[in-house]
Amino acid sequence: MKNIILIGFLLFSLSTSAQVAIGKTSVASPSVSLDFGAGNRGVILPWVTNVASVTGAVNGTMTYDLADKKVKVKYASGWKDLSVNTSGTTVDPLTSIDGAVIQNSATESSTAKVAIGTLTSTAGVLVLEDTNKAMVLPKVANPQLTIVNPAPGMMVYDTVTKLLAVFNGNVWTFWKQ
Repeated sequence: MKNIILIGFLLFSLSTSAQVAIGKTSVASPSVSLDFGAGNRGVILPWVTNVASVTGAVNGTMTYDLADKKVKVKYASGWKDLSVNTSGTTVDPLTSIDGAVIQNSATESSTAKVAIGTLTSTAGVLVLEDTNKAMVLPKVANPQLTIVNPAPGMMVYDTVTKLLAVFNGNVWTFWKQ
């Protein structure tokens, strides 16, 4: 099912002018490559077994590391922990099902990828690449209060605190530059 959705998204993204709106009718600004509609939903980062095993990661790559259950971002100097040294969990609190077990048992196509913009990198499941456009994260007021049962690796922009909010499966952490 994941592969069908990815292929559909790929075909859709190839037919657009390198700008994609999800959950809304159009992209808000010409400087945006990927834009999300309003609602209490976020972007879920890809889960990897261990960031040390990720090859070809470029600066800015973000992922959820199953080895220590933390959200991480790649910089030239290495991987930076965005979970503030607090490990998360992949066990759903409502069903007690471990999402990592489900993910590890699924067969996934290693060639399933989506690119928006001018692709020069082959690393990543979803690659947004452009010289003058960026992704706008989903905007949520107080995600720690309004998103029910968030998934590990979820990211949103908190419109109340004006901060990047990252969920590691256990706690939300908030980041500003």
